Amino acid sequence: MSLIEKKCQACEGGVPPVGPVEAARLLKEIPGWTLDPESKYLERKFTFKGFYPTMSLLNAVAYIAQQEGHHPDMQVGYNYLTIQFTTHAIKGLSENDFICAAKVNALL
Repeated sequence: MSLIEKKCQACEGGVPPVGPVEAARLLKEIPGWTLDPESKYLERKFTFKGFYPTMSLLNAVAYIAQQEGHHPDMQVGYNYLTIQFTTHAIKGLSENDFICAAKVNALL
């Protein structure tokens, strides 16, 4: 099953984060995203020609996050949006982060 077909599972801690090898494998399924050097979060920066398309993506990501119950950190400006996914409960990456990143990519 592809990442986009999966649904996020509740994570309240107590499980180990995705390791660097698995993170690198999953990263291949979400073009445009990068891993931080410690494999603790995924990040992608989007740039646009203006405010409206920036806010449109922000709102679409917010909708996905609410549906999945997994919420990113986002930084927004007039013509850019930076999205970071991490699983705060385990202080690292879970499959949920990759699922949400894949669903964001599907919007584009």
